[in-house]
Amino acid sequence: MSPPSAAAESTTVWAELRHAEPSDVPFIRRMIYQMAEFERLTHLFSATDTSLLSTLFPSPPLPHFFSFTPLVLYLSFTSPPVPSSQTLSITQFSLSSPVVDPDEADFGSPLGDGRRIAGFVICFPNYSTFLAKPGLYIEDIFVREPWRRMGFGKFMLSSVAKKAAELGMGRVEWCVLDWNVNAIEFYKGMGAEVFQEWRICRLTGPSLEKYKDE
Repeated sequence: MSPPSAAAESTTVWAELRHAEPSDVPFIRRMIYQMAEFERLTHLFSATDTSLLSTLFPSPPLPHFFSFTPLVLYLSFTSPPVPSSQTLSITQFSLSSPVVDPDEADFGSPLGDGRRIAGFVICFPNYSTFLAKPGLYIEDIFVREPWRRMGFGKFMLSSVAKKAAELGMGRVEWCVLDWNVNAIEFYKGMGAEVFQEWRICRLTGPSLEKYKDE
């Protein structure tokens, strides 16, 4: 196997945040597992390509942002991507130095266009009774390790927030682990309010299943 190359030996990268397609599912599943490793929660990971495909891409398809909406971050190193109906946002990045991506072979674009997958977002609608408006909840936002701290996370979050505002939604929400100080400071820098007085409550696994027959 040849050694990983520095991203096309270039410091110019075009980032496209696009609606995921079924062919992206294996890459999304790998990134979810990488996220579980980072969050020290691999013991809770049970997602498969089949389960992701059936839940993220139901038939008939539901409108984007009004159901489960997976978005994938594609990077291009030779030319800007051509926008399509799947494109949410495109921007150009000038990096300080080429990036060595050890997993480049595993995250090459399934479209066969020489691009690379570097991150993902999954969001879905929620509702604010106080505002009487729908909103978006970001379940996950993730950038693969070689591409972090370069602005790609901000690009993805800003793109989702822009879309929510364009749709007239009242808010965008997500959660952050209390030990992830870097992420907390990043979100505050984006203008987000990090609530200290709220805690997540969750029914899952056996605690949820016991209600099935009640």
